[in-house]
Amino acid sequence: MPLFRDLIALTKPRVVSLLLLTAVAPMFITDRGLPPLALVGWVLLAGYLMAGGANAINMWFDRDVDGMMARTRVRPVPSGRLAPGAALLFGLGLGAIAFLLFWHFVNPLSAWLALGGLLFYVLIYTIWLKRATPQNIVIGGAAGAFPPLIGWAAVTGGIDLAAIYLFAIIFYWTPPHFWALALIKKDEYARAGIPMMPVVHGVHRTKLQMLGYTLMLIPLTVLPWLSGTQGLLYALAAVALGGRLLWYCVRMLKETGTGPLPWRMYRYSLAYLALLFVAMGVDRAFPFGRLRQPVEVVLIPARAEAQTAK
Repeated sequence: MPLFRDLIALTKPRVVSLLLLTAVAPMFITDRGLPPLALVGWVLLAGYLMAGGANAINMWFDRDVDGMMARTRVRPVPSGRLAPGAALLFGLGLGAIAFLLFWHFVNPLSAWLALGGLLFYVLIYTIWLKRATPQNIVIGGAAGAFPPLIGWAAVTGGIDLAAIYLFAIIFYWTPPHFWALALIKKDEYARAGIPMMPVVHGVHRTKLQMLGYTLMLIPLTVLPWLSGTQGLLYALAAVALGGRLLWYCVRMLKETGTGPLPWRMYRYSLAYLALLFVAMGVDRAFPFGRLRQPVEVVLIPARAEAQTAK
């Protein structure tokens, strides 16, 4: 059915799939053992609905600029296949259902974190920063770093320093990942009036910024090993995956203008994040080479009455 396909398109399934991976993988690396399958299922369902709702609201608000860009003008709202109000109501409805699912079948902290991610993406990034500053994706990209916190809270009922490491990894991964796409779509962003980094500060400075964030990202990915929450298998994977990402940044910096490398880096950066989080789970299944016993530094303690599964 065309309407069903359009509603699914509003949720951006391919984008959400990576978010769900970064939410579920942390559920398998806490000190609580393997999570119940029912809990994983509720996190997947509610997480998809919350992220999909945020994306639908984003498409409602960005319908004007989406209509100016080749890669987005075929979306349901700017193409005229779906009324803007319908997209907004659909997004709000998904967010409300997701919040209730998290609250009743996971725990209240995961519900508030998921809602916080939606509000950050919609209010901070989409409505406030995206059209105002070239730092839009740096600050607003934090919305995409909420899923590991949600997955961690779903199992433990709280948040500790190990979960913050995962948040920071995605936070610093986002700028080089997204700016690779912005380099490719620089002219389209300029026509739409979106002040992405390549539009405002040029291609060379954007590449320098991508290199800088990547150089900060790689040591961050090693922190879980240094802190004792992950083993040597994960550390080797993190260094190897990060080395390839760094290689792309250096090669792009040497390249004048914008050739095929940004697109290759963009595609690799998607695989990079997925493989990094998969490596965390594999490392827990085959643990060896831990430097120390992890010291739990609790930032948000679990509530005694918090539910972790039903």
